[in-house]
Amino acid sequence: MDTVEWARVQFGVTAGAHFLFVLVTLGLVTLLVAIEATWVITKRPGALRALRFWGTLYVTNYVVGIAGGIVMEFQFGLNWSGVSRVAGNVIGAPLAIETLVAFVLESTLLGLWIAGWHRIRPWAHLLLLCGVALTAYLSVFWIMVANAYLQNPVGHEIRPDGTAVLADPGPLLTNPALTLALVHVAGAALACGGFLMAGISAWHLLRHRTADDRALAFRPTARLGLLTGLAGLYLSFNSGWAQLGPVGAVQPTKFGEEAEKLAAATGFAARFGGQPADYLPPEWITIPYEVMQFTAFGLGIFVYLLPLLFRNWLLRWRWSLTLLVCAAPLPFVAAICGWLLREVGRAPFAIYGMLPAADAMTPRSPALAAASCLLFAVLVIGLGVLNWTLLLRVAGRGSNDPPLGRLDDPAAEPATKVLV
Repeated sequence: MDTVEWARVQFGVTAGAHFLFVLVTLGLVTLLVAIEATWVITKRPGALRALRFWGTLYVTNYVVGIAGGIVMEFQFGLNWSGVSRVAGNVIGAPLAIETLVAFVLESTLLGLWIAGWHRIRPWAHLLLLCGVALTAYLSVFWIMVANAYLQNPVGHEIRPDGTAVLADPGPLLTNPALTLALVHVAGAALACGGFLMAGISAWHLLRHRTADDRALAFRPTARLGLLTGLAGLYLSFNSGWAQLGPVGAVQPTKFGEEAEKLAAATGFAARFGGQPADYLPPEWITIPYEVMQFTAFGLGIFVYLLPLLFRNWLLRWRWSLTLLVCAAPLPFVAAICGWLLREVGRAPFAIYGMLPAADAMTPRSPALAAASCLLFAVLVIGLGVLNWTLLLRVAGRGSNDPPLGRLDDPAAEPATKVLV
């Protein structure tokens, strides 16, 4: 493998691992808003206990995910200095805003939400969580603005020295590679978070089938997770199909007709050198595309099982609960396949039609690139293993007394600590 291939593998491993953290964060925070709103309105103890349990899972994933995000940004700056040199004036602002929103504003609001248990009024506590969710989606919006520019560079002017400067933010914010992709990512996050919640709830229902109090605590979240997961699946599936046309128009070598692919590849070969075949995506990219579609169709069978939620039949039978547990990781598989299709599909460009990956690389030897790739792979895979180990341990303890929101003195009344 040469330097460029090592760098692409390193980007794929780190960005793919970080994407999994983001999917859990976005999906769970949306569900947490629904659970906390239910608690604020109804004051049901079960809703409060569910909020503390799922909030503990969310905070665990968020904390480890922050470390993953730092590794991701560090490897991008380490390997792809050509992207910064050519397009830094365009994507620098969206990336800076994303960093401020995710690492400063979102983290601050989340810290206040964690520290605010029993210290601020419930409605103010809910508003903090809404702020966390809003900033999470804003963070995704700005990182997708930068990514969409790499997929379809628009809104810029090229200086004589070959660098791009932002000429008009309008095309950048209405990029055909942005709008539907943003909806697609949001739908994927809801599907991942929803089926994760449904799967963990179903697992507890299987474990405590004879203990009614424990079982009943997870029935509402199993129902909420399944409905949210299917809504996210519907959103993601339809926006995925809808973006084939717009993305194919701006990236003909990815989704265009065969004649369009060959014409575009021939044009790239004439501009950048090499053979037309060098500018076509690798043939194996059809595999994740088919896996993604097959997984989405497979999860779609739960739509036909929704009538079984009547009288909670779906949440009583062992076969259906086992099906929900097995379905929990599938949206993540589909999401990673979709991400591979989007990123590998623009090969061999770092900025499609503008900057080949070989010209975007930081100069280095293949040996150094291989060592860097292995180091970062160990880091992000280690963080991923740590994250899912912690999540499974927290999930396995159940919702009886989660650490999040636990009173220092259980005998104290929460009302005596209200400050707002």
